[in-house]
Amino acid sequence: MLKKIISFTAGLAIIGMIVFTGCTKTTTVVEEPTIPVDTATISFSKDIQPIFTASCALAGCHVSGAHAPNLSQGAAYQSLVTEGLLVASDPTNSQLMQWLTGKKTPVMPLGSGPDPVINAKVYAWIYQGALNN
Repeated sequence: MLKKIISFTAGLAIIGMIVFTGCTKTTTVVEEPTIPVDTATISFSKDIQPIFTASCALAGCHVSGAHAPNLSQGAAYQSLVTEGLLVASDPTNSQLMQWLTGKKTPVMPLGSGPDPVINAKVYAWIYQGALNN
């Protein structure tokens, strides 16, 4: 009888090993994309507004009377502030960066997706305090 119990226990142990080693949980870790930081001093008027003018302030997009914010020359900075899209010195929590990186959809600029050059400039500008300079 003791031999049958030992044999039965050994059999359960083997079955348990097969079952538990066959069950694995795979965890996928999605890391934040790294945004290269432009270390030069970024000027809103010289560096950021030209990006908005070329990529965003287009007919039917981010101009007066179309989709907010209005990123047209002379209106962009105030519109970003009024719409609450900037958290000065905190690009990660700025909605503007969330749109540019695709954390919010649709990703901007619309149709071309995240642009590393644009993102680096805007990120650095916000990180430097999002000044209207």
